[in-house]
Amino acid sequence: MSGVEAAVDLLRGRRWAVLTGAGISTDSGIPDYRGPNARPASPMMYGEFAGSHEARQRYWARSYQGWSRIGTAHPNRGHRALVRLEASGLVGVLTQNVDGLHEAAGSSRVIDLHGRIDDVICLDCGLRVSRASVQDRLALLNPGVPAAEELEHAELRPDGDAVVEDWHGFVLAECERCGGRLKPDVVFFGESVPKERVAAAYDLVDDGEVLLVAGSSLTVMSGLRFVRHFWKAGRPVIIVNRGRTRGDEFAAIKIDEGTSEVLDRLGDELSVIGATEGP
Repeated sequence: MSGVEAAVDLLRGRRWAVLTGAGISTDSGIPDYRGPNARPASPMMYGEFAGSHEARQRYWARSYQGWSRIGTAHPNRGHRALVRLEASGLVGVLTQNVDGLHEAAGSSRVIDLHGRIDDVICLDCGLRVSRASVQDRLALLNPGVPAAEELEHAELRPDGDAVVEDWHGFVLAECERCGGRLKPDVVFFGESVPKERVAAAYDLVDDGEVLLVAGSSLTVMSGLRFVRHFWKAGRPVIIVNRGRTRGDEFAAIKIDEGTSEVLDRLGDELSVIGATEGP
């Protein structure tokens, strides 16, 4: 029996939740941090960003370039398969991604564990604005900086942070209400996920009898903790990911294949089963 067939047997007739990572968005042109083609990166730390004007210049210059890819990405068949699977027991999506593609695909219950890159928040007064509006302001402030150049896979990270060498003269957009520091409304490294969001995430996964992990190496504890939580409760975990993950020892089924392909097949198989078993 193949891994997909075993997963179908385990999911059939049960309620289940899914935890997604960067691997589900690679087919939308958004590279992951740790895949075989990922460029070694030193992500911006929250304390560095909040405390240093130069760090914010460096980040926003790179984000300004990266938005040309992230801001125009579209859901792929993996995202669309999860929408179809809502009719086959899927109770909701908990995603570690910040790209908003699950919502764009039409998933009805999504928790963005690490926030959304298309929202911006002022660290000083809390004002929220759209990332698109900040991009327009940055374009006016930096007329000599191209925003829509083609970026190679290795030059872009999944949070829209591109590799840019010359950032020292980049002019920052400040909060229009208080003149404060603007930051994408995503959880940076060194920053904690809000407690109420973590609680909602546990509520979502606990609605399921099975947890399926799609496209995550589970390297970061913010995602791995849900796998451990499920395993400790004696409930089965399915992991779909190319290569090893930090959660493999907790998996009842491990499928070492592409995320989009597997989710598409699960959508086909479970919908056929549902139609066959219907009234």
